[in-house]
Amino acid sequence: MDLMISLGQKNTLAEYMILSEHGRMILESVEHGPLIWPTVEENGVIRTKEYAELSVAEKIQADCDMKAINIILQGLSADIYSLVNHHRVAKDLWERVQLLMQ
Repeated sequence: MDLMISLGQKNTLAEYMILSEHGRMILESVEHGPLIWPTVEENGVIRTKEYAELSVAEKIQADCDMKAINIILQGLSADIYSLVNHHRVAKDLWERVQLLMQ
C-alpha cells in the first residue's frame, strides 16, 4: 500500500503508523478494515458487545482502528479533510483519500 500524504515530515503515513504503539495493527485497519465486533446472546436476543465486554486483544484492535482514522485525518490538507472527515472506517477513509489525490 502506498500511503504517501505528507505529515510535514519525511515519513510516509505507513511508516508513521508502524512506528506507533501497535503500529502493525493500525496499518492493518487501513489495509483490511476494522475489527468486526463480536456478538453475544442474551435472553434469545443477539447484540454486539460493548467496548467494556471486549477481550484485551479486541480492545487494542478497536483502539487501533480509531488511531488509524486519526493518523490519516491529521495528515490531510484542510480541503481534503473537509471532504472525507465523515468516514468512520480507516479503510474507507483511505480509499476515498486515494481517489481524491489522483
